[in-house]
Amino acid sequence: MDLRDFQQLIEKMYSHKDRQRGAAGTFIWFMEEIGELAEAIGNNESAQRKGEEFADVLAWLVTLANVEGIDLSQAIHNKYGQGCPGCGKMACTCEEKP
Repeated sequence: MDLRDFQQLIEKMYSHKDRQRGAAGTFIWFMEEIGELAEAIGNNESAQRKGEEFADVLAWLVTLANVEGIDLSQAIHNKYGQGCPGCGKMACTCEEKP
């Protein structure tokens, strides 16, 4: 499944709830999932547990994009499809970010 397929799947499964919650409420859920991922990484939990948390973070990011009407595949292509947004190279040579 690619990102566009996943975004459409999440839209189909949850859009009725997501639209009612709105962007602000969805963002709060997204941040909660980021916290759970941080905890799983910080506690050096199993790869399976970390994978589940990564999946949850991605699902809530996609949900937020759906609520805001953003096609993530297109946004990613627009920003990163030609290389680093800073230096324009495929292997970043920017010095301001490690």
